[in-house]
Amino acid sequence: MDLKEGPTEAICQGGLTMEQGAPGRFTSLPPAARIVWAKSDDGAGHGLLAHLLDVAAVAEVLLAHEPAATRDMAAQALGLATEATGRWLAALVGLHDFGKAIPGFQAKWQAGYERDLAAGLPFVTKSLACDQHSLATAALLTPSLQRLSGAERQWCCHVVQAVSAHHGYHFSRSELKRGTPLREGPGWQEARQSLIHVYWSVLAPPGRPNASALDLPMVNWLAGLTSVADWIASNPEWFPLGERCDDLAAYYADAQTLAQNALQQIGWRPHRPLLTSSDEVHALLARIVDRPGIQPRPLQQVGDELLKEAQGPALLLVEAPMGEGKTELAFLAHLRLQALNHHRGLYVALPTQATGNALFKRAETFLRAFAPGALDVQLVHGGAAMNEDLAALRDIDHSRNETLSASVWFGQRRRPLLSPYGVGTVDQTLYAVLNVKHHFVRMWGLSNRVVVLDEIHAYDTYTLNLIITLLRWLKALRCSVVLMSATLPRARCQELLKAWGLTTPAPQLAYPRLMLADDAGVQGRHVAARPLAPIALHGLDSGIEALAEVALAQLEAGGCGALIVNTVARAQALYLMLKARLSESDRSTDTQLLLFHARFPADERGDLEKSVLSLFGAGGVRPARALLVATQVAEQSLDIDFDFLLSDLAPVDLLLQRAGRLHRHERPQRPAAHRDARLWVAGLLPGRLPEMKQTAWGYVYDPYILGRTWALLTRESVLHLPQDIDRLVQAVYDINHELPDDLDTEARKFVEIDAYGEYRAEVKSQLQRAFDIALDPSAEAQLAYDGKPHGHEEDEAGLGLTNTTRLGPESITLIPVVVDDQGRWHVREGDAGFDPEQPLDGLTARALYNRQLKVSRKGVVQRCKAMRLPVAFESHPLLRQAFALRIQAGRTIDPGLTMSLSPELGLQFGDGREADKTQEGAA
Repeated sequence: MDLKEGPTEAICQGGLTMEQGAPGRFTSLPPAARIVWAKSDDGAGHGLLAHLLDVAAVAEVLLAHEPAATRDMAAQALGLATEATGRWLAALVGLHDFGKAIPGFQAKWQAGYERDLAAGLPFVTKSLACDQHSLATAALLTPSLQRLSGAERQWCCHVVQAVSAHHGYHFSRSELKRGTPLREGPGWQEARQSLIHVYWSVLAPPGRPNASALDLPMVNWLAGLTSVADWIASNPEWFPLGERCDDLAAYYADAQTLAQNALQQIGWRPHRPLLTSSDEVHALLARIVDRPGIQPRPLQQVGDELLKEAQGPALLLVEAPMGEGKTELAFLAHLRLQALNHHRGLYVALPTQATGNALFKRAETFLRAFAPGALDVQLVHGGAAMNEDLAALRDIDHSRNETLSASVWFGQRRRPLLSPYGVGTVDQTLYAVLNVKHHFVRMWGLSNRVVVLDEIHAYDTYTLNLIITLLRWLKALRCSVVLMSATLPRARCQELLKAWGLTTPAPQLAYPRLMLADDAGVQGRHVAARPLAPIALHGLDSGIEALAEVALAQLEAGGCGALIVNTVARAQALYLMLKARLSESDRSTDTQLLLFHARFPADERGDLEKSVLSLFGAGGVRPARALLVATQVAEQSLDIDFDFLLSDLAPVDLLLQRAGRLHRHERPQRPAAHRDARLWVAGLLPGRLPEMKQTAWGYVYDPYILGRTWALLTRESVLHLPQDIDRLVQAVYDINHELPDDLDTEARKFVEIDAYGEYRAEVKSQLQRAFDIALDPSAEAQLAYDGKPHGHEEDEAGLGLTNTTRLGPESITLIPVVVDDQGRWHVREGDAGFDPEQPLDGLTARALYNRQLKVSRKGVVQRCKAMRLPVAFESHPLLRQAFALRIQAGRTIDPGLTMSLSPELGLQFGDGREADKTQEGAA
């Protein structure tokens, strides 16, 4: 039977030879083996052998694009000769769809089914129940692979586990029992054996493996490679369907050419290191920040000295205060460690989307300075599609020779970490160690890479223990890692180093400090840091009235101040109080008052962030008088500076992070009244332990840590940064550090008994939950998924559990729409509007997507999830996981939802006076 042949027949004249005794052409195959199909279409479809060869060709070409260290890692783990690894891996990956040669799958396409029948293949009814081809691959392939490869059975079982997982999940042992067709009849096994024999003859991988088994990290690395190669080779625009030429060896050579072209169109370029010379640190730093003549800070100088001594993949732990150049040191570490270890790229992981956005521009500057030709870079988080900097890079034609671009192919779900360079949230890395769909694709992208984890102090026990598991995976996959924090409790520091494999205690070093763990062991250095102005510390009552009174009094002398509070509701109430008080005074016209929190629609929040940076950032024209009322969004990564600061009580490390916004920039013209830095803290009055529930602080932060922070900070009158940072953090988090002897009896009982008991129970619970959900890289590969049910990510629908990277109540994405009297919906008041029961055009969908905001209020979540999605949302991929928040005259109109939304205040629940009692209040 004739199948489609493409225009590349001329390549078949190249004289390529086959293994003796194997048919060298499609037309020489037994009819049943040739006719079995892999891809359906309106024509003859795509034969299974052709598809296996296509996927193998992509894998081999893709590996050739990787640095040699990637292939060396695979060769060592697989027990192969380095020079043979590319062809061996290609041969193994291509076998992923072996299980399509079963009756249950072949019956799914009528035209293919009829051709199979004509070729003599039977379709016994009982055999049709087994129709999941990837499961059939897992159940049927091992004996054939063992005969062909000469490898040990366990090795073959692990390889088959990897390549059969390409639809997203590994199969359990109980599932494998359902993967063999029953009573499939004569001819099927012979067809499969003919296919695999011919396929193996075309690839002819040299030698044989000498390893007895694969570890779990390598099983998942191979699973990731298989999925990626299959995605690329399954695109008919890149790999036309049909037998593109008859000679099988020539067909494979042609498939390699098509793979080269496909990777070029994707923007997946051959690896080239960023650093090609041995420049000194001052020259590298000047390029990193694009500021000729800049001199390195002590942190960067000492860090570079350590990095030059590194042996093999390394863990660099950086503990230093704000403003000492940790980010630039991370970029410098990538340059040095990539040059040493031939790492494939860099990923910088941050706590929030906002911090990721802030760093993305700095990463662009860095990469442009060192790019060896053209590079792909991705912003990796759920809101990346709204980022203007990324959109500008997406508009670049990556087939031309621009320095940076952002491939649309890499930008699709689960793919961004495949791009060699990226900035995003830590959550994207943590999904690699959870049993979510295609978690191993993320792991493949992270392998042999420099991974930077910033703001390590910002995570709770649950997320931190997922990070610890991630470190173990990264170590196994030959990554280097940079961990950065303002400071860490000693116990947490030791946990991180232990996860990297360090068995000896960490060196005891003065703060600020650097530690490098590598193949030679661990070494550390204390570094100098620029002293900041002493900060006078004052306590206030916990009510917002006290905050407003002090802020307004300080404003009388001019200058710019900030009030950072712990919940959105409190920020909104405080803002309204300040606005009313200002309107009653003569300062209403010459004072700028801003409100900044995470419960604004994303586009408005982005505009607010720009305003905050322009008013209070470095180099801007500062107003004579201004107050910023904010939540934790102003706590991290924004380079802003204030003359005076007020804050709610928070854990000591976060409170010191906020204090770092005081007198951050050198400003000789500060108002005379603010020449000395001053910090007021609500709830920090001696002898008056603040109430935790009415303020909702105890819902946002752990009451035990808040209580210890209160007890110890009430004994301080002046903060000396950076030297006090480590002293205070260690004192608060070390449970063996005694509280002051004169502490009030009731306060001591609350902290040391009531809150401590709840704290220990919560820590134990979070540790157990992290252990239960995370995948152990040391587990035997075929047992590793027992007790780890299939799950999906937090922002997608799917069967199974929602696998979370952060603890807290369930959240949903809301998109506000303005509803007019005729029932039309509008992105904003006054635009043309749209019919919610009709599919949306792309521009309107993106405009709506850019208005999203996250909500975790339990009643709102339950009510919205019970509502039917309109066609406009359900039919568009940007919107189908979101819910519409219908607004008229600034208030919701859906029954059961009492909320308001305004450009001034953002989203308010109820009458706006209800205290936040969920983690959402911390946003």
